[in-house]
Amino acid sequence: MHSQTEQVYQQVLSRDPNEREFQQAVYTFLLSIDKIIDELPEVTYHRVLERMVEPERVVMFRVPWMDDEGKCQVNRGFRVQMSSAIGPYKGGLRLHPSVNLSIMKFLAFEQVFKNSLTGLPMGGGKGGSDFNPKGKSDNEVMRFCQSFMTELCRHIGPDTDVPAGDIGVGAREIGYLYGQYKRIKNEFAGVLTGKGIEYGGSFIRPEATGYGLVYLSEAILRDKKMDFNGATCLVSGSGNVAQFTVEKINALGGKVITLSDSSGMIIDEAGIDSEKLSFVKTLKNVKRGRIKEYAEKYGVPYIERNNSEPNPLWNIKADYAFPCATQNEILKEDALNLVKNGIKLVGEGANMPCSIESEEILTSSGVLLAPAKAANAGGVAVSGLEMSQNSQRLRWTPEKVDQELKGIMNNIYKNISEAAETYSKKDNFIDGANIAGFMKVSRAMIAQGYV
Repeated sequence: MHSQTEQVYQQVLSRDPNEREFQQAVYTFLLSIDKIIDELPEVTYHRVLERMVEPERVVMFRVPWMDDEGKCQVNRGFRVQMSSAIGPYKGGLRLHPSVNLSIMKFLAFEQVFKNSLTGLPMGGGKGGSDFNPKGKSDNEVMRFCQSFMTELCRHIGPDTDVPAGDIGVGAREIGYLYGQYKRIKNEFAGVLTGKGIEYGGSFIRPEATGYGLVYLSEAILRDKKMDFNGATCLVSGSGNVAQFTVEKINALGGKVITLSDSSGMIIDEAGIDSEKLSFVKTLKNVKRGRIKEYAEKYGVPYIERNNSEPNPLWNIKADYAFPCATQNEILKEDALNLVKNGIKLVGEGANMPCSIESEEILTSSGVLLAPAKAANAGGVAVSGLEMSQNSQRLRWTPEKVDQELKGIMNNIYKNISEAAETYSKKDNFIDGANIAGFMKVSRAMIAQGYV
């Protein structure tokens, strides 16, 4: 690694010694920037990298709320406002027991460059809480969201910071959060995205991340004279991103044979068709059930997850794989299994689902890797379109939003492909995404002085 990028990385290790996820995100990013740092003396002179790895602002706060038994519970809330160089902070809110400062910073850091790639004027941020909505009543979730927003509302606004949903934050949670914001601020403003259609939301927002993942993957495959028609695909997860990834793959003629959750996975060799997918949507979004119920209903194999062993989901013969669950779900042995089973493309629907070692194995073996910064940018792209609609007091048709989304994803592919070929090597989309996103943000930072 170049002395300049190595110095920045060592600084992160020294300042944030226990933040493994953030360290990994920074390291992967710097490996790409390392290839061009000598060509950018202004970046070194203005200490752009040193500034990029430090959030502009971190807000951490307690969230007290009352459960159904009348007992006070206390969780921890976060909002990491990483960069506003190209627009107001933009990024989701995650509710999950694993949430900590390291994960929030890694997600916010990735969001900066992801948002840059969309071409829309959005900075990067991320937030959430270690609150677990699973098993909670609607009233408990509402009381938590109201307490969370009571503090968060001080730090956000339509021209300052516009949060969205993420893991654990769907239509229900966004509704409760928005209602509390409106009550406190006494204004109807586009301060959250992912809102219901009835109160300022955009069509295609729930579908956007999954659809965008498939659109970008389709663009990569098209360049290689391949497509989804007749292809067998592996998808992990069973939440929003996974569901709409399956839906779009089906529409393009592919067949998805796996889904999973934190407890285990199903294998449906016949394919998860529209009827079965409708069951999954009801199961996960309405009943908040487990994927094991799919196996029981349709009589397909169910494999319990053993975290001490390689994930069996990535050890199945298929054409393309789409990790849509969580960070670092594909490790070294999983990558080796993917290569062994003839996977030609891995599209990252989750944020940083591949470890550094697994990325190296996949790319060195000739697997096309669509990195999360680019591949799952569809969600925030449509969030940006929702912001535009809110500002104009307009609502676009589903067809128009979908057309805009597809255009944005095709443009992202064009930009990361050109950046890879210019600054790294052809088809190294990890470098392409990091470099293309970085160039725009760094120019904006230098133009605005030391902020």
